[in-house]
Amino acid sequence: QVQLVESGGGSVQSGGSLRLSCIVSENPYSAMSMGWVRQAPGKEREGVAAIGSDGVTNYTDSVSGRFTISRDNAKNTLYLQMNNLKPEDTAMYYCAADIYGKASTHSLVLWPALFGYWGQGIQVTVSS
Repeated sequence: QVQLVESGGGSVQSGGSLRLSCIVSENPYSAMSMGWVRQAPGKEREGVAAIGSDGVTNYTDSVSGRFTISRDNAKNTLYLQMNNLKPEDTAMYYCAADIYGKASTHSLVLWPALFGYWGQGIQVTVSS
């Protein structure tokens, strides 16, 4: 059973930064496509960013230029560096895995249901 455990969330003022981390229990982690998905209260789940096993990344338009997704295959860890945070970034953030790496990162951001495995989620709150 693949387990994903997020850390690094919290509260920050508008314009601030946070870095989320996600540790994945299974191997080969390097073969997986990974991503971050968020859901705000009363809103649909939204793909934020994805990274393939080849390092190709994709972002939803609202975070492009502010967020950076990266991975450390030696540590089975996924990161999301979030800069210039805005109140509209407030949401529960989920680490997600496509363990077979079949879908493109573009597709994973557009249709986050393509991810087969999810973490428990971590709250990010941005105040104005």
